[in-house]
Amino acid sequence: MAISFDKALGVHQYTLGIRAERAEVLSSNIANADTPHYKARDVDFSSALQGAMSHQQGLKMAATSDKHFDLQALTQQNVKFRVPDQPDTGDGNTVDMQHEQQAFMQNSLEYQMSLGFLSGRFSGMKKAIRGD
Repeated sequence: MAISFDKALGVHQYTLGIRAERAEVLSSNIANADTPHYKARDVDFSSALQGAMSHQQGLKMAATSDKHFDLQALTQQNVKFRVPDQPDTGDGNTVDMQHEQQAFMQNSLEYQMSLGFLSGRFSGMKKAIRGD
């Protein structure tokens, strides 16, 4: 009997990549908090997850190998500019440090939670294979 990893791992196999991408975007926002005219960005998690689950992200293979993903298309597809919560401070920067730090911490916790779920799923599959 074949193991279907899509059924066995659930949605968590997709959320890890999206959460990692979001961590990069949020850390970029934090790093550019003092950069004039920098616009805060964020990942649209629901559309990214929907695209990952339906495999309709339009990824093209890189030219060097059929097994390589076009990561540029993946990372830029779901990144959007965030609507600022506060008025412009005069330098054109829309980064709110408190919001960015809170979003980064929340994203980190959700990433760790997905890792925990996947670890449990793999542990269960190992037990099933061994017959424990």
